[in-house]
Amino acid sequence: MQDTNVIQFHYRLTDDKGEVIEDSNGGDPIAFLQGKGNIIPGLEKAISGKAEGDSFSVTIAPEDGYGQRTSSELQRVPIKHILGDADKKLKKTLKPGMVVSVETDQGPRHVTIVKLGKFNADVDTNHPLAGKTLTFDVTVVSVRPATQEEISHGHAHGVGGHHH
Repeated sequence: MQDTNVIQFHYRLTDDKGEVIEDSNGGDPIAFLQGKGNIIPGLEKAISGKAEGDSFSVTIAPEDGYGQRTSSELQRVPIKHILGDADKKLKKTLKPGMVVSVETDQGPRHVTIVKLGKFNADVDTNHPLAGKTLTFDVTVVSVRPATQEEISHGHAHGVGGHHH
């Protein structure tokens, strides 16, 4: 299988206790451009060489998933960067432990609220799944050659991928 394939798949993601974290079944499949780092390395490696209709299960250690948690990932950010242009009444709905999106120089990033103040929030910028051993139950829906446009953009287009 070449690194210029677009692979669509469904997955069920569970943690090391068997609790379901995400499940794409019942919705559109996920699509990614192979070899471009569009999904976590352990899952991309496991799906490599699979064909349409293949089903498999893979357990991925943090190093091949979202990385280890690090304590140096705590930051203080203005609450306006969490809310953006949203109604300020939404501030009342924010609570420690919530995963929210923060606008950064590199685009939106998911963070976990640790502590809330009047104007700022202390957030943990580790990925919410960092430090977790994850199990993916995967069914490959389709494998097709990528278009030149997808290759030049570095991601899959269409259902389950990026839309322009």
